[in-house]
Amino acid sequence: MKLRSSQRWAACTLGLLLLWNVQVFAQSSNLVTAPRASDVKVKPAAIAPVLLNDLVTEALEQNPEIKAMQRSFDMMRARIPQFKALPEPMLSYGYAGNAPLPPFDIQKGDPASARTLSFTQELPFPGKLAIKGKMATVAAEAEWWNYEQVRLNVVAEVKDAYYDLYYIHKAMETITKNKELLEKFAKIAEASYSVGKGIQQDVLKAQVEVSKLVDQLTVLEQRKQTAEARLNSLLFREPETPVGRPEEVKPREFTYSLTDLREMALTNFPTLKAQRRRIDREQYGVELAKKDFYPDFNVGVTYFNRPGLPEMYAVNVGVKIPLYFWQKQRPAVAEATASAATEKQRLENATTLLFFRIKDRYLAATTAQRLVKLYGTTIIPQSSLSLESAISGYEVGKVDFLTLLDNLVTLLNYELSYYEQLSNQEKAIAALEPFVGINLRP
Repeated sequence: MKLRSSQRWAACTLGLLLLWNVQVFAQSSNLVTAPRASDVKVKPAAIAPVLLNDLVTEALEQNPEIKAMQRSFDMMRARIPQFKALPEPMLSYGYAGNAPLPPFDIQKGDPASARTLSFTQELPFPGKLAIKGKMATVAAEAEWWNYEQVRLNVVAEVKDAYYDLYYIHKAMETITKNKELLEKFAKIAEASYSVGKGIQQDVLKAQVEVSKLVDQLTVLEQRKQTAEARLNSLLFREPETPVGRPEEVKPREFTYSLTDLREMALTNFPTLKAQRRRIDREQYGVELAKKDFYPDFNVGVTYFNRPGLPEMYAVNVGVKIPLYFWQKQRPAVAEATASAATEKQRLENATTLLFFRIKDRYLAATTAQRLVKLYGTTIIPQSSLSLESAISGYEVGKVDFLTLLDNLVTLLNYELSYYEQLSNQEKAIAALEPFVGINLRP
């Protein structure tokens, strides 16, 4: 069949556009070799991308939730010496004389008439204050691990928002690139239709696909602003503060096994460490409740001022008897024991939930990793070849315009899926880091 000149021109144009389209994706996704130095053209300096590490550092310094937890730890630490201290002593003044009103005259020579000054100190049974100090210490340690957990959570949220923003930028870039390509497709269809060598359906279909991409760009722009506002909130910035474009993310292998992650989590997960400290506190509480079966003491000294008579002193010692132990101390021990058992059960529940969350995020990361590899090395190259074949078929009149258009849209969707899965992989890995307590992407 003799080729029509207009169809040959259209096919050549599509082929060049496709070559440009595939090369742009391959370079951005590391699927082709780097260009030779002689091929590189000097371009004006581009705006430097925003680096993830810079955002993480800023969040650790500025995030209000982190600062609040730091103050909470300071508060708990300040309680430790308070619980170790003795109860406040009591200093009292007394009078016995012949007038109930000032100036409280003393009857000279009367042994029963005197001004008194007393000092009294309560002394808890030996060991009680030490136990209270230990309880306050482990409570402060638990709050420290809560603080560490918040720091890790904020870092993970920053990374999640960052990689979400990365995907949005790449999606907008890819859609814009393909929108321009589709607009050229539409012009080709219009040109063919105007000379009677195409059908109106081709023109309308191309225009519809362009409109769909405009719709996607509108939604992505809204998502972009939302993602930037989320990042700004984590960094304690104004919501409208410009964030910038994330740096390019290259596919990297995730080498940790599920067993590795579980072992690290059991050792490093701050929430588990905090819960273990709470168990220690409740166990000390059991010891303290048992100590309450023993009496506290009260000692005091009194000075008597008796005009006309020798000065006199008195010393007194009191004992607080736990007389109603079956109503107070014994139930208190049962309460403390039950509280300790409750915290142990909470630890077991937290551990079980931890293992579930680790597996969930691990599966998300490894699945996304496999899909990134599948899209990058198999599906997208195959889809590109399919589009090339469709262009060749269109050139000789064996493939209609709608088939050609469908192949282009399919390639676009695969490219978007590639970047989405690349973002999902990094987000899943970031979500694992608060559990294992380390940076999995150093």
